[in-house]
Amino acid sequence: MTHTSDRAGESMPVPPEYSLTQTDVDAQPGLADDSSDAATQPPTAWLLLREVVETVVLSLVIFLLIRQVVQNYRIESHSMEPNFYEGQFILVNKLAYKLGTPKRGDVIVFHNPNNPSEDYIKRVIALPGDTLEIRDQTIYINGKVLNEPYAQNRLSPGTVYGPVVIEPDHLFVMGDNRPNSSDSRRFGQLSEDLIVGQAWLRVWPLNQFGLIQHYALEPGVPATVAGSS
Repeated sequence: MTHTSDRAGESMPVPPEYSLTQTDVDAQPGLADDSSDAATQPPTAWLLLREVVETVVLSLVIFLLIRQVVQNYRIESHSMEPNFYEGQFILVNKLAYKLGTPKRGDVIVFHNPNNPSEDYIKRVIALPGDTLEIRDQTIYINGKVLNEPYAQNRLSPGTVYGPVVIEPDHLFVMGDNRPNSSDSRRFGQLSEDLIVGQAWLRVWPLNQFGLIQHYALEPGVPATVAGSS
């Protein structure tokens, strides 16, 4: 008993793994590294500004690339009625004649030879080397009738023009609204250098949205839609 009582009165040593000591936060592993990383991170406002700038620059680059291929136009005349009306919007394929050549029946957009800041839309009627003549309401190419299947406001009876031979690298263009069109009959043969591109897509009004038809016109034979067999 005495032995037991004496041992109970002795101080019990605290195991070292249960002893507590105060430690500075900076001395704790991991916490000091996190604090350092946070101090070196850029502010959120700067990250947001950088993302906005990158988005704007990328959008501008894409826009400029698209403008090299496609350009939009609002029709502002009556010269291509009844196929194109004032107020309609179209897209023009600017690569069409960098990769190919104009054909009779193509609808093209080009700079006005007398005022390059102004653009016209007309239809290609004759190509380099063609002999063109208009008698009454009929167009002749190389002495053969040019069949035109698309709707048009026809020439006035008794109209006479030509014959003329189309020069190299030039076209003869006319509006589908023949009595009310300023075209090659007025400003002469069109230099191919003035072509902007081929009318490609009608985008407004929405009820007329769709690809613009082009016709393969061959003198003396029935016309067909371009690209058809």
